Amino acid sequence: MISRRQLIHALGTAAVGAPFASAFAQGRCRLKLGDPGCDTTAIAPVFAATGWKTVLLDHFSMQVVDYEKEAAFFNALMGWKIRSDDGSKAVLDIGDFGSIVIRGGLIVPPPAPAPATGDSAGGGRGGRGGARAPVNALMESFCFGIQPWNAKKIESELTKRGLSPIADNDGKGFESFHVKDPDGFDLQLSNGNKKNRRTTPANGKLAVAAPFESTRWKTAWLDHISFGTTNYKASASFYCNLLGWTPTYDEGSQNECMMGEVGDIIIRGGNPLVPAPADRGGQTVAQARTRRIDHISFGIDPWDTDKVKEELEKRGLRARVDTSTDDEIHVAAFKSYHTTTPNGFDLQISAVSHDTRLTLPNAVRPRRPG
Repeated sequence: MISRRQLIHALGTAAVGAPFASAFAQGRCRLKLGDPGCDTTAIAPVFAATGWKTVLLDHFSMQVVDYEKEAAFFNALMGWKIRSDDGSKAVLDIGDFGSIVIRGGLIVPPPAPAPATGDSAGGGRGGRGGARAPVNALMESFCFGIQPWNAKKIESELTKRGLSPIADNDGKGFESFHVKDPDGFDLQLSNGNKKNRRTTPANGKLAVAAPFESTRWKTAWLDHISFGTTNYKASASFYCNLLGWTPTYDEGSQNECMMGEVGDIIIRGGNPLVPAPADRGGQTVAQARTRRIDHISFGIDPWDTDKVKEELEKRGLRARVDTSTDDEIHVAAFKSYHTTTPNGFDLQISAVSHDTRLTLPNAVRPRRPG
């Protein structure tokens, strides 16, 4: 066995043309070591490290068109427990490690008109065209508990870094600050930890019926957040230096960062060292803000490759295979399926757990070009 960290480090120091690629990197540069469009040179840190440690996924904040359908879906499929429903939003516990606040009322702009015949603007990358399912969901922010916590010192350190913190406290012991990341995304830092958050049972109920029979799966791990940015190098530096995350491998278009014992995040986007980003996979600020968290992968328990697919399809849900390589899912090191929530959010379900997140079999084969 080779540890995931060893694998990623090996990739970072591999010679140009080495027949070896991370099963997890997935980025457009994974088979282009040395390509001028995939410059992995480090940039100067955006600011000095705080020395803080991320200890908790406090919560995600999500806005959708129909929050009740979304909450009922996650409850039945992923086993997320309803903590509360006040008629405009629902709060659910994600396993025993985090929460999500799902609000309704998202206003979705009308779809753009279809391109005229012969217009390539509507074609997907690699020549794939066709209409996409409407996305009526937006991940608005995420909140992480950090240590050590001293509100006055936290505020001072944030201000020192030009982040203009805004306090958000509930008067019952919960303290937090909101700041904006380099693209203006809402990041909330809190005093939450496993001992002082979600200390009472989640016994809430929804006013709508479950969309299907419960799978009885348990959400066991935050496998990864897929996070779109305009400048992945600056964003990775921002989050790692602010929250104590550990960068692993700069692939040229993304960097996967380990959020301590909380989970992983893949920070994707434009490369500031590469000219003409528009034709090299870069993206504008507007595109990054639209994409931001385009999907989240959660590890579930129990995992049975065939049974998970069967249970998804039995409920009328898609089960798109994603192994990060060309390996067939039964022999792949990384096993997962993508499905879609009622409001069109891309949900990934994987076999990864806290205990298996750092290990991979020796035989890791790269995806073939094209």
